Amino acid sequence: MARTPTTTPAPAPATPSHEDEVLIREIDEAVREDALYTFMRDHGMKVLGVITLGVAALGGYLVWDHYAEQSLEQQSETLISALDYADQRDFKTAAEKVAPLLADGSPGARAAARFIQAGAALEEGNLDKATGLYKEIVADADTPPALRDLARVREVSINFDRMQPADVIAQLGPLAKPGSAYFGSAGELVAMAHLEKGDRMAAGKLFAEIAKDEDQPEGLRSRARQMAGLMGVDAVIDVEKLMKDEGVTTAEGEAGSTAAAE
Repeated sequence: MARTPTTTPAPAPATPSHEDEVLIREIDEAVREDALYTFMRDHGMKVLGVITLGVAALGGYLVWDHYAEQSLEQQSETLISALDYADQRDFKTAAEKVAPLLADGSPGARAAARFIQAGAALEEGNLDKATGLYKEIVADADTPPALRDLARVREVSINFDRMQPADVIAQLGPLAKPGSAYFGSAGELVAMAHLEKGDRMAAGKLFAEIAKDEDQPEGLRSRARQMAGLMGVDAVIDVEKLMKDEGVTTAEGEAGSTAAAE
């Protein structure tokens, strides 16, 4: 009679003893330390150099930022002090106050200093000096564009009577367009230049555009409206509103007032 085959169970995995675990841990730590030692031996100087440069760069930036902020605060205080003197009509002292900024100031501070000095020169009647300062602002490539454009407008405005109309149009033409920050001031000068050239249509059209621009000061719009009318160009958008603003009462309004009174 054949015997039924039996299966011998597999032996259970041996559980490492406490001594084995300690030995394995020590071997693992030794391998890690050896790997770190090898890495530091081969690349330690590079790592140290990168860390040193990073710390030095961070420290340098913090120092620079501190002094830059202090410098900007000092420049602002200088400009405010100069403007206070200008408000008191002591333009000579105002100009002297901002003189150091012309060499050491930021681009915006340099431009502001030149504007103040140009104002002082105009108070003295020194038109050429003021013109030169405005030209310096325009020529300084680091000056913010808005300040350069303002200097260009100021330069032309004080020299308009000494300039050829074509030169006025060439310098301020790009600014004499709706949407420009200096459309009103530049546009009025360019329109007058067109008028001096004998181009009444171009002058009237530009005056009309200024008059219709509600972002412009009302005094400027009123002048432009009158000039456009003289050129035969309609510069009125809302007749009733204009008449109301001018204090003119229409016949319809008078009739309404009479009816209300009755």
